[in-house]
Amino acid sequence: MPIIGIDTNGLYTTQAGVARYIRGLLTGLKRVAPPDVELKAVAWEVENFLYRQPERALKTVYRELIWARFNAPLQLRKHNVAVLHSTAGPLITRPRGVREVVTLHDLAILRHPERFRSWQGASARRRLRKVRRADQVICISRFTAEEAMALLNLPASKFTVVHNGCEFHPSEPAPPEAKPGVTLPNEYFLFVGSLEPGKNLALLKAVYALAETKNQLLPPLLIVGARWEGVGHEGSPPKDWHYLGRLPDEVLVYLYRHATGLVFPSKYEGFGFPVVEAMALGCPVVCSPVASLPEVGGTAALFTDMMPEAYLNAMGQVSREAALRNELIERGLAQAAKFSWNKCAREVLEVYRATLRFS
Repeated sequence: MPIIGIDTNGLYTTQAGVARYIRGLLTGLKRVAPPDVELKAVAWEVENFLYRQPERALKTVYRELIWARFNAPLQLRKHNVAVLHSTAGPLITRPRGVREVVTLHDLAILRHPERFRSWQGASARRRLRKVRRADQVICISRFTAEEAMALLNLPASKFTVVHNGCEFHPSEPAPPEAKPGVTLPNEYFLFVGSLEPGKNLALLKAVYALAETKNQLLPPLLIVGARWEGVGHEGSPPKDWHYLGRLPDEVLVYLYRHATGLVFPSKYEGFGFPVVEAMALGCPVVCSPVASLPEVGGTAALFTDMMPEAYLNAMGQVSREAALRNELIERGLAQAAKFSWNKCAREVLEVYRATLRFS
């Protein structure tokens, strides 16, 4: 097979799900790719995680408007890349004769534009326009594929659904764990995700307020994730909430394994990594049947309406009913086993082969 170029810029621009996808896919490809497959990472390897301006804006402009248009195509030609895999949507201007596979994670920019800053929206819409020119599009869920067909008006033949893998697959050796450097409550619910409005912490705030008015005790909530600048205006958190910030995986593993359950009231997900990771580590999941979550959670998640009363009831059940928790844990392990990076990588390799066959 000719050389495959993997766009890894997402490792240097985000610490959220896209970076997890790129790392997981590369790990899987290294494990399962045959000897004739040569992979070449292509990126401007300069981190841009902080929101300090104008530094962030200048790095973004250089990456997207200069490096991607001029430097990257030269790299592709130099290394004789035959297929470019754009892992976070089209960014690089590909040279003539280079085929392109695009991974489409979601269409949140079209469904929920209010969640994005103006520059993020402009960049995302530019990339979506380029999706139409790709040879093949990988969608990380059936939900995303259906969204793409409806909103981008592209034929089904353009898409292949390849589910993401799981960082902590049940069939693999147990991942290491480490206690966080803070004192934990004996019992707690866990929330994992970037702290932006679409993840819907506002709903959980209403849940805890409702529990207080009803004199119904809920375990404290531990919140893992980085707060975006500009979303700190939602008021004071409930007294039994604990913001832990971004944590390394070994600490996250410990929290999943010891949590009463993961509560994940997100309004829109292309996949939903925390749901699969929680299930893989024996942590029950409470979420709503929206977007891709029924597809990913299967019969293992406890689905509930996106209303404070419904979440309060579901969380109370998980907290009080040992039999229900045990059932959710057992189902979760079986459901999480369906998502592995090895399986993902094998299916992605088939997309590469198909792209080359029809070139």
